[in-house]
Amino acid sequence: MTHKGALVPSTANQLTIAAQAREVYWNLGRSELVEWSVREGEGELSADGALVARTGEFTGRSPKDKYTVRDALTEDKIDWGAVNQPLDPESYDRLEALMLDGAKDERLFVQDLAAGADDKLQIKVRVVTQYAWHNLFAQNMFLRPSPEDRADVQPDWTVIDLPSVEADPALHGTNAKTFIVVNFTKRTVLIGGTQYAGEIKKSIFGVLNFLLPETGDLPMHCSANVGPAGDVALFFGLSGTGKTTLSADPERALIGDDEHGWGPDGVFNFEGGCYAKAINLTAKAEPQIYAASNRFGALLENVVLDEADRSPDYTDVSLTENTRSSYPIDFIPGHVKTGRGGNPRAVIMLTADAYGVLPPLAKLSVDQAMYHFLSGYTAKVAGTERGMGREPQATFSTCFGAPFMPRHPSEYAALLRDKVESSGAECWLVNTGWTGGQFGTGSRIPLAATRAMISAILSGGFKDIAFIQDPYFGLMVPEACPSVPADLLSPSSTWAKLSDYEATANTLATRFAENFVQFAKHVPASVVESGIRPRG
Repeated sequence: MTHKGALVPSTANQLTIAAQAREVYWNLGRSELVEWSVREGEGELSADGALVARTGEFTGRSPKDKYTVRDALTEDKIDWGAVNQPLDPESYDRLEALMLDGAKDERLFVQDLAAGADDKLQIKVRVVTQYAWHNLFAQNMFLRPSPEDRADVQPDWTVIDLPSVEADPALHGTNAKTFIVVNFTKRTVLIGGTQYAGEIKKSIFGVLNFLLPETGDLPMHCSANVGPAGDVALFFGLSGTGKTTLSADPERALIGDDEHGWGPDGVFNFEGGCYAKAINLTAKAEPQIYAASNRFGALLENVVLDEADRSPDYTDVSLTENTRSSYPIDFIPGHVKTGRGGNPRAVIMLTADAYGVLPPLAKLSVDQAMYHFLSGYTAKVAGTERGMGREPQATFSTCFGAPFMPRHPSEYAALLRDKVESSGAECWLVNTGWTGGQFGTGSRIPLAATRAMISAILSGGFKDIAFIQDPYFGLMVPEACPSVPADLLSPSSTWAKLSDYEATANTLATRFAENFVQFAKHVPASVVESGIRPRG
């Protein structure tokens, strides 16, 4: 067991977080971190050996408490606003001092990790946590260098995660006691006042989203897999749209389930693990994810255990609907060990349409792909963010990841266009939402049907099938799809009353058009013309 009494600050940021810490445990292995977590009452073991932890008050991200330091480096590059909230350097310095004070007499855990499987674009990340289980989360989610590579490492970025440290809004310039602050000049992330571990990985995702466009590379909130012939597929989509489920295909190798970059040599994973939604998880529907979640080394967040035998009850949402499973990607059989693939053949944009009017499948032109990438329409699933209600809410989240995009959305959209045009990738819109009526009336599109559509896309199954233009949304929809009922492909035919469908479709089209006004002056006119507009 490696034990040190104080951390040595990196040359990158000079933040000495544990000078007064009682003890520091450095780069502990999986077993030791689990032992610490159980011994300190941070979590308990399931019947199959997974560590089960609770995140307290925050069972999801806290987007209103995320900030970026506004200084000379970021002033003209960040798209400031409700998503990218500014914090002045002086307030940051006071928060940093608060964190230093909060580290006094604490036991801290440190992991030296990395983000980005492309060596040329990778950043080294040091994660310092108050909880052992947060350190296990970081070890699961980031790339794990060899012991040799960890020797005398100088991190590019340092993440400090101390849930017990709470801000004073009047003194620190925050909205509440909780804070997630990114400082690009000091290359540090400070996290306090929340036990939700997902803030650790999402903060570094945001860092890469800022850095990669500088070199003409595209950061993406998407999953990725590759077939036996080397055909890479990307799956864009917000939480709950199915990107983790659909990319975990036994017939294809998983590159990653959430965050990737598209560089000059193709696609690469940012992470070394998966962070899957665990609600209603079953071995039948999602065998790979289920097996990975029910073994030693997996970390289950807010999953309730059966009192009698400690087996996870994935249907229990008494704590939150945003139950999660974190595990190393090597828990998935046949994963791509390098975390890299070539240029994608298919770019699939997933949405969960709560209105039940979008086609389940449509092929997109490059202009339409840019339009839907900027729109990022879906229905948020209850529990994925603090303050969500019990029902899904229709939303537009640009680039299918607005909370993590520091730059103006048009920068990412222009990069997507360049990548798609240079690679010749085909673009698709797949709706995993409702059919036969809107949420509360209709039903969720069967997972088996969605899988069949994805299979047809990846196998070239539409080569000899004609496409017709949907009269309500202007999308090109196939007349047929193997193993999918024909009426399912035409949403209007699944509703009891056509007039109800038309009214609802027009309502959604109006929302699309109103939302896209903000992007119209930043994109070519052809993108605007390719978009969705209400009829009449």
